[in-house]
Amino acid sequence: MSGDPPPGPVLGVDVGTVRVGVAVSDPDRILATPVVTLQRDTQGDRVPSDMAAIAELVNNRDIVKVIVGHPVTLAGKEGPAAAATRYYADELAKLIDPVPVVLTDERMSTAAAARRLSERGVRGRRQRAVVEQAAAVEILQGWLDARRRRT
Repeated sequence: MSGDPPPGPVLGVDVGTVRVGVAVSDPDRILATPVVTLQRDTQGDRVPSDMAAIAELVNNRDIVKVIVGHPVTLAGKEGPAAAATRYYADELAKLIDPVPVVLTDERMSTAAAARRLSERGVRGRRQRAVVEQAAAVEILQGWLDARRRRT
């Protein structure tokens, strides 16, 4: 499931407890750009609206792989947040099968995203509204850069 996908864009996802940030790569997988911040939907026994929106993006943009940030601890262990993200990724994988969903280490991505937003003058409420989207860019760009370094 973690091998290189066929040519095409890749989606990056940062799963928060309140919001989900989404970023996309260009088809050549060089640059990650922000797409949307979705409200988490944890109500009911239906497909959550945030996952349905991601599935629609996967379909409409011909996404070949989804990269989900995995918030392991600084010691590299899986705590409650990482376990919840793993569950989210597993449920998303069922929804968008056969497009693979892969977890990638996202330690410090939200902190880095918040720092970059602050440097650009985005603070307070405006920052809270887009920090997951910026974190999704950090996660996806890190994954893209790591793949490029390997080749």
